[in-house]
Amino acid sequence: MTDVPSRPGPPWLTQLVDFAPLAAFVVTYFLSNDLFLATKVVMGASAAAVVLSLVVARRIPWMPLLTAVLVGVFGGLTLYLNDPSFIKMKPSIINTLFGIGLLAALAFGKMPLRSVMGGSFTMPDRAWKVLTLRCAIFFLCLALLNEIVWRSVSEEIWVYFRFPGLIAITFLFFIAQVPFMMRHSETDTAEEAGDQ
Repeated sequence: MTDVPSRPGPPWLTQLVDFAPLAAFVVTYFLSNDLFLATKVVMGASAAAVVLSLVVARRIPWMPLLTAVLVGVFGGLTLYLNDPSFIKMKPSIINTLFGIGLLAALAFGKMPLRSVMGGSFTMPDRAWKVLTLRCAIFFLCLALLNEIVWRSVSEEIWVYFRFPGLIAITFLFFIAQVPFMMRHSETDTAEEAGDQ
């Protein structure tokens, strides 16, 4: 049997696969004020996003796949046990996994952020290590923040915190890292020019 080669997907695919399930969750909740219905919708949308990526790009990105698995597990527990706390814990679990994954990668001398962003920025290894550590701490703090919020405020406020709150916080964090990345990118370029 011959393997079907993967192909680069269209530019809209990544954004759609990453954000459409969350958008479907939020829209459903605000139209219905029913967290259980919104949970069913996000479970279906997450599975559809994985299938869409497989059909269009002939590959499944690990991020949407991990999200779909966790949504399936925690959404299933939410519906089966009639307990919304499980779906509220999902962002905490995902961000904890990201944080621990980045710390583990650093411990083994790997720098996954360089693999993801290396085409846009050229930085020395030390700078990639610092950025990876910052991101790991950030994701762990996001997990803790989600736990504090969902356990201390109303369901509606938590949904607002989930979107656009967490998205905005994440965006601002990465924007705040740009000066660090540019500074080390420019230093690295200057050093290369001086060596010539």
